[in-house]
Amino acid sequence: MIGSTLGFYFARRFAGAMLVVFGTVFVLIYMLDFVELMRRAGDAVGAGAGTMARLALFRTPATAEQVIPFGMLFGGMVTFIGLSRRLELVIARSAGISAWQFLTPALLVALLTGIFVTTVYNPVSTSLKDQANALEAHIFRRGGANLGNAVWLRQRSVDGEAIIRATAFDAERNVLLGASVYVMDDRNQLLERIEATEAELQSGFWRFRQARVVSLDVEPGNYETYLLASNLTVDEVRSALGPGQAVSFWSLPEIVSRLELAGLDATRYRLVYQTLLARPGLLVAMVLLAACFSLKFLRSGGLARMVLGGVSAGFALYVATKVVEDLGNAGVVSAAFAAWAAPAVASGFGILTLLHKEDG
Repeated sequence: MIGSTLGFYFARRFAGAMLVVFGTVFVLIYMLDFVELMRRAGDAVGAGAGTMARLALFRTPATAEQVIPFGMLFGGMVTFIGLSRRLELVIARSAGISAWQFLTPALLVALLTGIFVTTVYNPVSTSLKDQANALEAHIFRRGGANLGNAVWLRQRSVDGEAIIRATAFDAERNVLLGASVYVMDDRNQLLERIEATEAELQSGFWRFRQARVVSLDVEPGNYETYLLASNLTVDEVRSALGPGQAVSFWSLPEIVSRLELAGLDATRYRLVYQTLLARPGLLVAMVLLAACFSLKFLRSGGLARMVLGGVSAGFALYVATKVVEDLGNAGVVSAAFAAWAAPAVASGFGILTLLHKEDG
């Protein structure tokens, strides 16, 4: 068995290399985003360099989260190649330590990193992303209405089931414009129809302004304000209708259940949740791929071929992950299969390759 001192040394080397790669990419993303924001700031009032720097800092963590698997891949390759160049792996092998034993610390670091990214980093990055969206809307937007196709919602509440249609959604004010509501009972019989210029969702109810209500047992009437019970929240409406926004890992199960209760499509959020659950497995798969192409005695040459092979394998895994995710979003495969298939296949490939190299 590998000793605790040597295992800690391998783990520290691997974690350090991974952090250096991720930190470099993080700074690069921040600088590029800052430059782009400064270019856009010329058309905005009060958008100084300090504000743009803060906005770029809020936006960067969510973007950098997507490159963490590549940070794990390149960090693993840098670590294994460095250990080989200094003959440390050769000495470890001569001492009777197998590749699986000195791979174990790196795999543990990858697993713990994946758990940390899912449970801690992701909620922090999504919170900062929400702040960035609010700040960006305040600085750059000239009106938050999405004036594309009509938007639809469905909900169930104590007032019955309701189908809501609106001509536009103002994401900045969280208001539906030109709303038409059809309220039905348990037998799908129409109870009332509401026409309003605006519909604002508040805690537990919709507030309709300048509404005209037509029902079966009451004369049609016009109301300055009309209320309708709702089980939706502002976040759920924004998630269903507004621009794509990141959702914290811890909020996803409740978001999915409430969207399904409201009759909205929750496929995208089920897939995001499963993808975050599979993140530790994906990082472990990246370490295994790095080991497949980096555990080689460098005096035999082929360093460029090793690096190219590792990069190609990582890129192929990324493409496969996105393809399967698209299939999951389209409903062709389940969300669990779409999230776990690529990491499982990559891990199996890595294990089989290492078994062949180590055990013949």
